[in-house]
Amino acid sequence: MKEVIHTYKLTKQYKKKTVVNELDMIVREESIYGFLGPNGAGKSTTLKILLGLVKPTSGEADILGKKLNSQNRLSILKNIGSLIESPSYYGHLTARENLQIIQTILDLPKKNIDAVLKTVRLDKQEGKKVSEYSLGMKQRLGLASALINMPKLLILDEPTNGLDPSGIQEIRELIRSLPKEYGMTVIVSSHLLSEIDQMVDDVGIIANGRMMYQGRLNKLHMLDEGKSLEEIFLDLTGKEASL
Repeated sequence: MKEVIHTYKLTKQYKKKTVVNELDMIVREESIYGFLGPNGAGKSTTLKILLGLVKPTSGEADILGKKLNSQNRLSILKNIGSLIESPSYYGHLTARENLQIIQTILDLPKKNIDAVLKTVRLDKQEGKKVSEYSLGMKQRLGLASALINMPKLLILDEPTNGLDPSGIQEIRELIRSLPKEYGMTVIVSSHLLSEIDQMVDDVGIIANGRMMYQGRLNKLHMLDEGKSLEEIFLDLTGKEASL
């Protein structure tokens, strides 16, 4: 299967602190990749590098068949959707009006708005002001904003943050549907390991900026038969923390 992302010894240092340490990351096309690590492990910095928001100190990243650099950054980003931290929106506007702003700025077809509202199940609530939305509905609007350009690659950082169990289940089911329905590749970073266990095909676990495990989730479970993902995660990240 084709690779959508392949990084080579990706490294980011801030002064004398190495946040991402020679990271080799491989994400398969039309897969859901769970990106896991303790707080401060380098997850968010890695995702920001992939989005061109942070420049690596050394190493390279191939994204969607192109080497990420200042010359082709914008052409790559046209095919990426992202939800990093809390979604932004205008509370006094409706969901459709919020999406129309993005659609106009990016010069996208108007039909994309109808498509993403249906995908995130807000088509019946599109006329309500966003300030009246529940937290789960606002999160789904954030996903709609990330999906409006129908990206080949979707990067989500803590997409279920602050949601109740029913909201978490809705977002999980939505993410699971994206590769099959739209041919998208999805990277999901989350602290909810039980959710990741039900959602992803592949997993990358980092600690102190280093990749501790990368590969198929089912293979990881086979290697550590009988252990939950949370137990495996603690074993791997605990070893690195003691180095």
